[in-house]
Amino acid sequence: MKLNSRRTVLVGLAFLSICAFWQMYDSVIPLILTKTFALDETFSGVIMAADNVLALFLLPLFGALSDRKNTRIGHRMPFILAGTTAAVVLMNLLPIVDNRFYALAQEGASPSALTVCRVVFICVLGLLLVAMGTYRSPAVALMPDVTPKPLRSKANAIINLMGAVGGILYLAVAAVLYSTRRIADLEHVDYTLLFATVSGIMTVAVAVLFVTVKEPRLAAENRAYEAEHPEQNLAENDASGEERLPAPVKRSLGFLLVSISLWFIGYNGVTTWFTTYIDQVLGQGLGGASTCLLVATGGAIVSYIPIGVLASRVGRKKTIKGGIVLLTACFAAAYFLTVNARTISPVMYLLFALLGLAWAAINVNSLPMVVEMCRGSDVGKFTGYYYTFSMAAQVVTPILAGWLLRHISYHMLFPYAAVFVAASFVTMCFVRHGDSRAEAKKGLEAFEDMGDG
Repeated sequence: MKLNSRRTVLVGLAFLSICAFWQMYDSVIPLILTKTFALDETFSGVIMAADNVLALFLLPLFGALSDRKNTRIGHRMPFILAGTTAAVVLMNLLPIVDNRFYALAQEGASPSALTVCRVVFICVLGLLLVAMGTYRSPAVALMPDVTPKPLRSKANAIINLMGAVGGILYLAVAAVLYSTRRIADLEHVDYTLLFATVSGIMTVAVAVLFVTVKEPRLAAENRAYEAEHPEQNLAENDASGEERLPAPVKRSLGFLLVSISLWFIGYNGVTTWFTTYIDQVLGQGLGGASTCLLVATGGAIVSYIPIGVLASRVGRKKTIKGGIVLLTACFAAAYFLTVNARTISPVMYLLFALLGLAWAAINVNSLPMVVEMCRGSDVGKFTGYYYTFSMAAQVVTPILAGWLLRHISYHMLFPYAAVFVAASFVTMCFVRHGDSRAEAKKGLEAFEDMGDG
């Protein structure tokens, strides 16, 4: 039995399109909200947190709906096609409304006209977030539908790698089209070309997926294979059908989940507000910020295999704690490098490469530690715990960080992140279970636990 890598790459195109969109969303929307619409950072943070609030409800809902929906083109494909189509249309309306608001403001339009424009923008944005939420779970579920269980870890590695490629594609486009040189003297930046390019990437990716991946046939072949190998479907259950954690393990799980929330609060606070921070503090705008984030993403990708080797030798917990120390140091150093600077220095790029390495050390090992504490039949439930705590953190941090930037100083961003990440080191010290020195994963297997971070 061998994984069909080409087919898995094609299945991963859906995740590529999703990651390209969210990378753009986190980079550009805060700039539009604060610069064009002049919304304060706290209210902008509330809007930026809305996608994570919606995800808590939409992801399980549409995942379950796609389980029950059976059409001529499959269970998942209708949601992927419909969600992508709606998202592509709605996202291209955003720069139109953005440009219209700026034109009205320049013409001295009435406050009521400007308010209507703001409301239209937020409504379109809300519909866009719903559209994206309708197909994320079906897109992720497509891989296990067409992949035998023993091969799903390797397949998941490829899916996550495709997601990283999607993020890099966006960052590269933004760095070229919206470099500091191009936008330095502009009073208002027109993002129409950027939104159109990303929507084009999404459209092409999903169109190729639909043409090349025949979900009903592949899913039927997979079900037939698993019917011939029923031993792969055995779950570990006790006589009562209930599985309870011993108190010490439950305590470790609690501290680990709190740690996950703390480092996501710190890290996501930076990723959400970094573009706006660079614009306000250094005047560099989208191009400079995108280059830094591109370097961080590259640093993470090249680190996954070495991180896997390290975790196999010293354990996941020590690897995570090392990543926490490095990430805290990177955030502290970023503060000192930017507080009195006027431009992004080459040292900043090196710092962001190290930041990517630190985040890889944390993110690659945290989900495996969570599921290590459960029995086989509870893997889905414990994965849900992981995403509940990480998403809850990503609901809180755009609002909290935005309030600090607005009411204290933009220079608070990196100290804020450093404090929360450092706090996760303390809680990780109380985690006594879930570690493993499993065999180091090689090649694409090193990407299998990347998660959504």
